[in-house]
Amino acid sequence: MSAHLSDFFIHWAIMSLSLWAASHVFSGIKFSSKSTLIISALMLGFVNAVIRPVLLILTFPLTLVTFGLFVLVVNALMIMLVAKLINGFKLSGFWTAFFVGIFIALFSLFIEYFLPSQGIIIINTGGPTISV
Repeated sequence: MSAHLSDFFIHWAIMSLSLWAASHVFSGIKFSSKSTLIISALMLGFVNAVIRPVLLILTFPLTLVTFGLFVLVVNALMIMLVAKLINGFKLSGFWTAFFVGIFIALFSLFIEYFLPSQGIIIINTGGPTISV
């Protein structure tokens, strides 16, 4: 139970860090306070866990036709939904959400790659270190 809870907090922190970084990289995304940022990260995680899978199933034919690029549109729509639901989370428009979605995905992938629970294994054989 505690392992799942710690994974939840780690992913929540990564989402918060990703949103914070995105707000500094893109001028079209603003948070009125730190608490708004943290609540937005929690809400985005919830929306991605509950609503996004349903949308991905419903838009699967369109995703196939566009070779998967429509998933980026779904990601942008999830960010726009959270911006509408959370007071203090300002988003300038669809294209900002589109590129913020790409940025969050890449930034989160980069951060999670270096977490021990995400697949980096260091094998010390007494000789040179082997990373897998």
